[in-house]
Amino acid sequence: MTSERDRPSPESFLRQAAQEGRGRLKIFLGAAPGVGKTFEMLSEGAARTKAGFDVVVGVVETHGRRETEALTAGLDLLPRREVEYQGRTLREMDLDALLERRPQLALVDELAHTNAPGSRHPKRWQDVEELIAAGIDVYSTVNIQHVESLNDVVASFTRVRVRETVPDSVFESAEIEVVDIPPDELIERLKEGKVYVPEEATRALGSFFSKSNLSALRELALRRAAQAVDAQMLEHLRAGGVGGTWAGSERIVVAVSELPGAAGLVRATKRIADAQHAPWTAVHIETPRSRTFGPDEHRRLSDVLALATQLGAQVASVPATSAVEGLKQFTVDARATQLVVGKSARSRWFELRHGSVVDRLVRETPGVAVHVLPFDEVTPNRSTARPRAGARRNEEPWSGYAWTALMVAGMTAGASALFRVIDLGNVALLFLLPVMVAASLFGLRTGLFAGVTSSLAYNFFFIPPTGTFTIRDPENVVSFFVLLGIAVATSQLASRVRAQADLAAASARTNATLAGFLRQLTALGDRDEIAKTVAGEIARLFDLRAVVLKHDGSRLTTLAASEPGGRLDIMEWAAAQWAFDTGKPAGRGSGTLAASEWYFQPLTSGERTLAVLGLTRDDGGEPVRSDQWPLLMSLVDQASLALERMRLQDDMRDVDRLRERDRLRTALLSSVSHDLRTPLTSVMAAAAELRRGCTPELIDTIEAEAARLNRFVANLLDMARVEAGALRLAIEPVDLTDAVAGAVHDTRRSLEGHPLQLEVPPNLPLVRVDPQLFHHCLLNLLDNAGRYGTPGTPITIRGDRRPGSLELSLLDEGPGIPPGREGEVFETFRRLEGSDRAVGGTGLGLAIVKGFAEAMGLTIAASNRVDRDGACFSLTFSEDLLVRDVGQERDL
Repeated sequence: MTSERDRPSPESFLRQAAQEGRGRLKIFLGAAPGVGKTFEMLSEGAARTKAGFDVVVGVVETHGRRETEALTAGLDLLPRREVEYQGRTLREMDLDALLERRPQLALVDELAHTNAPGSRHPKRWQDVEELIAAGIDVYSTVNIQHVESLNDVVASFTRVRVRETVPDSVFESAEIEVVDIPPDELIERLKEGKVYVPEEATRALGSFFSKSNLSALRELALRRAAQAVDAQMLEHLRAGGVGGTWAGSERIVVAVSELPGAAGLVRATKRIADAQHAPWTAVHIETPRSRTFGPDEHRRLSDVLALATQLGAQVASVPATSAVEGLKQFTVDARATQLVVGKSARSRWFELRHGSVVDRLVRETPGVAVHVLPFDEVTPNRSTARPRAGARRNEEPWSGYAWTALMVAGMTAGASALFRVIDLGNVALLFLLPVMVAASLFGLRTGLFAGVTSSLAYNFFFIPPTGTFTIRDPENVVSFFVLLGIAVATSQLASRVRAQADLAAASARTNATLAGFLRQLTALGDRDEIAKTVAGEIARLFDLRAVVLKHDGSRLTTLAASEPGGRLDIMEWAAAQWAFDTGKPAGRGSGTLAASEWYFQPLTSGERTLAVLGLTRDDGGEPVRSDQWPLLMSLVDQASLALERMRLQDDMRDVDRLRERDRLRTALLSSVSHDLRTPLTSVMAAAAELRRGCTPELIDTIEAEAARLNRFVANLLDMARVEAGALRLAIEPVDLTDAVAGAVHDTRRSLEGHPLQLEVPPNLPLVRVDPQLFHHCLLNLLDNAGRYGTPGTPITIRGDRRPGSLELSLLDEGPGIPPGREGEVFETFRRLEGSDRAVGGTGLGLAIVKGFAEAMGLTIAASNRVDRDGACFSLTFSEDLLVRDVGQERDL
């Protein structure tokens, strides 16, 4: 029978669904150069090609090895992209060509490679992620020293620190194949010149390629691959709801509590985990007793959890009705193979009454090795014992006993009134009501008190002889003890139901809090607003002060605060900076800079720290109690995801800008090569003719082509100003009649053969525009009409006063604009290839018109004429851009 805890995990399903449509990554992991990673990758690529798959080599580094080069003979090699950098030509993988080619499998060597400056991504592993996102499978290679989390470990014994690293997150969903050979064999390959040239091989043998180094690197590679396989196996098991431990590797769980010896238990577990190279988790089980903790117990539990975090453990807090049930459930969910628990010195009488937690865990957790360690003997002092007594008063206050006594008295009075109607057995049932109510409202002890008092009241007032506690009839003796037993059992059941209801209510409150918090963050689209919401909500939920700090490139600054005006001292800034730099908590309650009044929790995503959350209380107490840590960590995770979402959106905008810049660069090169060559050819031919004799026609040709070049260069400069947002406006009233006449005069040569029809009434109001930019708009519109209008047909400039606006239109009689593509004519370098309008030009003029018009507040639109063939371009001036009369303008 499948248990509730063995059901499929919704989170795992969601993670698997997110992988749909994406390619798969396979990494050939080696301990060192020369083990044959590239050879193995190419061999599998060749096998896939023979099986009928479309395989392309995106980039491969053979390093002159003949055996490796021979494998590339039957594969499709993608030409590399050449990049000029500091006088050298670098050859990089052509990512765009590979995306356009879209093979089933791409072979990309050296995953940790750093791309040449100016590439879309700084690292090759980022190129691979884009290929995977496009649905392309990728095979790649990497050495263990390039794994980010192992970089320091490798450098500690090899004395070589590599600068090119790959984040551990890349390995999470990748299939890993370890390419391994014994150290002696690798050293022989090195001596034979199969890895490096002889001079480099001699140096390598004396340093990096020593046998001890290679053995250690080999162990790291195998261990990292085992961790990846174990993580993927657990993900698959959770998604399928498969039960069992499935111990591919050791997984250790330690149960921590508020007892003084718990810190020693954590340190002992750390030693066990290090000896077995196993991941470990410190878990605290929140039982109903946890609500009785005093300040000292909360502080000790917080210290223990913080110590476990510092020692490298994952930390969890699980609500449950009892410690045994919580540990059983958590070990199953975590697929733990070993459980470490502490055993306190208990008397025989205590174990007979309450049972042994350790004995139950040993019996009820089959397949899990239970380590039992004695707690350090700590004599409870008065300050430790006082909160427990106070806690008991808080858990079951004396008012509960008073209310219970009143309920029993009321039930006695009611039963006395009904005694003549109902028999003695039914009277006993009535006394179960105050037992159930007392146990449900006030807890187990109060329920037991209600059971005893109800039994005594039943005996005293209803069992003959009444008025005494004597029972004469043996049958009534049985009734009395049955009532007492039922009352005790009922109180226990009611108390257990109450505890479960409290846990369910707490879980529901936590879930509701997380859902509301996530809903608020999801609705926000600005990093500052997200930080403000995070600080405000956490401060409200935990009744403290909160601040979110960001890094501006040189130092930390305040991004948002729950209470404006607060200041951080030098100690606080130092703790916050340390938390940002290391990605670990700092400040009060942590193991670093604990003298600070604030606790600082980094908001991280993967290997990146996005911001730092600071928490403090005005009364100087611990910022967060131990029972509040799970909720806080969940909120921190949600805040980190929201900030990561904003960072990714910013990165995507940067990528879009880079793509647009690449497209503009390509279009610019093609435009310059054509539009500069044509007038330059004419100028050079005219200059050659000048040697034979000067004629007016030659001078006109030189002037016309020089003017054409000048306009082209001016358009390039103007487009650069628009793209850079560097326009400076000088707004002043302009007469449309004068502006149109000036533009017509300057374009008279390019408009030859086109009669002009000016329909601009002289009584139109003045308009507020920048005269120079407006003049450029008119020049480009007229030049566009001259080039696309049918030779001999007129060009019309018309001005119309409309309600609330003024419209200036320019109409030609040409092929017009393809239907549905009117908006495309304003795109940079767009010439609508394939249509009748593709007659040359750079595609810059109308883009400049749109940029200038929008900068001045005008609206530009393109359409086809309704009365005949041709295009119509309209500039619309809103009412606030019109000068109603000259007197008004003088007043202004």
